[in-house]
Amino acid sequence: MTDATGPSLNGLSLSLEKPGSFIIDYDVPKQDVMFQFMNTVRIWGKPLNLTYTHGRGENWTAVDGTLVFDSANKLSADYAFDSRNCKVKYSYVHRGKSTFEPSYDFVKNSWDFAMSRLCGDDIVRASYRTSTRVLGMEWHKNSTFNGTFKVLQVYLS
Repeated sequence: MTDATGPSLNGLSLSLEKPGSFIIDYDVPKQDVMFQFMNTVRIWGKPLNLTYTHGRGENWTAVDGTLVFDSANKLSADYAFDSRNCKVKYSYVHRGKSTFEPSYDFVKNSWDFAMSRLCGDDIVRASYRTSTRVLGMEWHKNSTFNGTFKVLQVYLS
């Protein structure tokens, strides 16, 4: 809040949260509320993490789920009711250093691929989006002297 030009509530939001169960956010200036509910159930002895999110003012609803097979293998899906967009992603972590992530977007009928590699404290990531034919390269540098920064290069084909 500021009193430079009179009281203002821009950017003020109130939240109520029980970690791992629910979040309720109220945006004061917009008088809008967002609900998020989380739960974990077991399927074949494996945890399935579910999240339901609804934004009242913009009238959107989404459901996300992640099935964790083990520490290296995860399958996730998300569905947005307003756009009917559905994406499925598989994530595989190889020896704790490399991650491979193919994903499929049902609305665009396209595959995306990403691969990242942990190199010391740095992370190098490459991605390719088949729908736009965009190849991206990222380097996340963690430096005690210069801080943390990211270098991003995008190639269009």
